[in-house]
Amino acid sequence: MSKREFQTEVSQLLQLIIHSLYSHPEIFLRELISNSSDALDKLRYLTLTDETFKSFPFTPRIDLELDEENKTLTLADNGIGMNEEDLVSHLGTIARSGTKNFLSQLSGDAKKDSNLIGQFGVGFYSAFMVADKIEVVSRKAGEDKAWRWISDGKTGFDISPAERDTAGTTILLHFNEEGKVYANSWRLQEVVKKYSNHIAFPIFLTYDKSEWNAEEKKSEKTRTTEQVNAASALWRRSKSELTDEDYKELYKSITGESQDPLFWFHTKAEGSLEYTTLFYIPAKAPLDLYQAEYKVGVKLYVKRVFIMDDAKELLPQYLRFVRGIIDSEDLPLNVSREILQQNRILTTIRTASVKKILTELKNIATNQPEKYLEFITEYNRPLKEGLHNDYANRETLLDLIRFKSTKVEGLTSLADVKSRMKDGQKSIYYITGGNEGLLRTSPLLEIYKKKDLEVLILDDDIDEIVFSGVDKYEEIDLKAVNKASTSEDLKDDAEAEQTADKTKELQPLLDKLKATLGDQVKDVRASVRLADSPSCIVSDEEEPSLQMLQMLRAMGQKDIPAVKPTLEINPDHEIVKKLLARSDDSVAQDAAWLLFDQALLMEGVPLKDPGTFVQRLNRVLNLSI
Repeated sequence: MSKREFQTEVSQLLQLIIHSLYSHPEIFLRELISNSSDALDKLRYLTLTDETFKSFPFTPRIDLELDEENKTLTLADNGIGMNEEDLVSHLGTIARSGTKNFLSQLSGDAKKDSNLIGQFGVGFYSAFMVADKIEVVSRKAGEDKAWRWISDGKTGFDISPAERDTAGTTILLHFNEEGKVYANSWRLQEVVKKYSNHIAFPIFLTYDKSEWNAEEKKSEKTRTTEQVNAASALWRRSKSELTDEDYKELYKSITGESQDPLFWFHTKAEGSLEYTTLFYIPAKAPLDLYQAEYKVGVKLYVKRVFIMDDAKELLPQYLRFVRGIIDSEDLPLNVSREILQQNRILTTIRTASVKKILTELKNIATNQPEKYLEFITEYNRPLKEGLHNDYANRETLLDLIRFKSTKVEGLTSLADVKSRMKDGQKSIYYITGGNEGLLRTSPLLEIYKKKDLEVLILDDDIDEIVFSGVDKYEEIDLKAVNKASTSEDLKDDAEAEQTADKTKELQPLLDKLKATLGDQVKDVRASVRLADSPSCIVSDEEEPSLQMLQMLRAMGQKDIPAVKPTLEINPDHEIVKKLLARSDDSVAQDAAWLLFDQALLMEGVPLKDPGTFVQRLNRVLNLSI
């Protein structure tokens, strides 16, 4: 027997791994199975490419054998195996350039150091989180000798000759106190299915299975061997090999959903980066879609090995409803979330994945409009969120989002709105703030109805925030009807001249109203957008509306500067004409305030002083009865 010391770097890594690297000790099994899978992959390659091994008997498999009584677990494969030199180099040293420099950067802060260590392939050592002694017996393919490696993960390891009938590696774990929870067949099956179900090789578990003996009325244990994984990375197979049922079953397997998905997008990328993606769109929006701590729906695999399913870096937040798998050939197995945030490979995959999802959705919108309507009914709002922070895909998102309109029933696209624009129409118009019913009856729409112009009804509470940053669609201006400047679009030369004349005629009343309302308004002006109502309020182009200010305050933003609206009055309305002719008395003042307050109410803005409003209203009612 030969006693060896661990390389200094290994000792440091062991301490780091055992105490801080992995947040879930159960992944020790994932790491060991992954190593076995790699060993099987290597030998399989040799049997296909090397004349020496083409006649080599090879039926790849991984075997787990549990001894609950002695709290041990044996993991064996018939892969490439290791000789004495391999055992020393793979399990006793870290033959990687820059390791010493890397270790010199360790700060002693467990959390920071674990983030750094994630980029190193040190999976075998994770077994020391659950075992106080590990024995490895291995025989390299093509060689006659086998070797035994034994260590407690502290001072070093022993190597000695051993016996093994075939090539491959056997690992015997002696569980420590923390690891004893894994000396349980049900727990082991659960971990295998969670992390390694789609390893391409069969995994068998041998354990004592309890069965009820009806004749003797007692439970008896029998030694049982069962395959515990599916042994097929379905997403790695070509689309031509898979049926719709295959896709649906995998979806239900990875999501726990019972309902079929709406549709799915399966992509295999080859070239400088190799990866496979399989994305699903659920038929119904997840219940936590609008919660800050939503559950991530995309699982990350590396070379068919499950890595994590809670990394929000895999797709942008507005696509959080997407479910599925990203399987990379190029990421390291121990990649951490922190590394993912700045990883070039993942950035490339993420960018391509977003474009793929949006492009496929656009194809469905074009070719399967009824199916797309099912999608948009559930996910219109998240797509709008994308407009706010995914500038690169803004044009595509604008094509995907659907809108309510004053012209058509149901929902419509911007492309269709553009096709319905009238000759000479300069912009596409929309109205935000309040519920749909309130918006459809807004005085701001009157001139558009009169001129037979379409206006989009944006009644989501995020619409004003989102669309305030979107000013064009295919070079056509998008304009909010509650902005003061929009009225300039609505006037031809003759109307502009009439407005100037009416403003001149109304100026005494405008001055009176402005004096009465004081600092409650920025300005009072004659309106060209009103047809039936006497008044409305608008805001300047760069200012938030009163509804947006309310929403921002409700969200907890306190230091918001006050914004004064502009009151517009209808020169042709009877109330305005009567006010123009009336002397400046208390009734005229009450009427001025009522014009302002009713305009606020029509915009869904609560009055600051409802009591005073009611008193004024009662005084005016008293005169009219």
